[in-house]
Amino acid sequence: MSKEGRRRRGGLGWSWTSAFVGAATAAAAVAALSAKPRDPDFHLISIDLTSFKLNFPVLDAELILTVHVTNPNVTSINYSSTEMSIFYSGDHLGSARVKAGSQPPRSCQVLRLPARLSGLQLAHHGKEFVADVAKREMLLDATVDIEGFAKVMWWDHKFRVHVDSHVTVDPVFLDVIDQENKSALEIFVR
Repeated sequence: MSKEGRRRRGGLGWSWTSAFVGAATAAAAVAALSAKPRDPDFHLISIDLTSFKLNFPVLDAELILTVHVTNPNVTSINYSSTEMSIFYSGDHLGSARVKAGSQPPRSCQVLRLPARLSGLQLAHHGKEFVADVAKREMLLDATVDIEGFAKVMWWDHKFRVHVDSHVTVDPVFLDVIDQENKSALEIFVR
């Protein structure tokens, strides 16, 4: 092969390498832009009463909160167990247990969270509770901090999600009437 042929061939090989590197760089840029972390979405589907426990002179209630969670991100997440605090008229009414788990990327999942509400705390707001039962609307607030990690390529990135929920329920049938959920995601880079 002549010197000119080798030069052309070498030049052609260099073009393919440049094109490959350019395409890989563009693909990595698209992946990085689409991988911008987004807040997960939480939605309370239902509240189911499972039992009453006599804690003289009041009754404590045990419930199951069914929550729909959406992970809009391109990476799966793993999270540790935590407690959700539930409030009525600004006072701590009870808590719900969130078990440790994981969720695949861009997926939805339904969690069933066991909760316990204190009848004694509710008794402190007796007049207000009776008025809420009469109008069949009761406002509950809940907060939870969920911590875990998301694996991106070879690195684990720690995160924390803080969720504030304001839920209006029918205190007679425990139907969810309305809700507003706000979450804030915080990523920690090591």
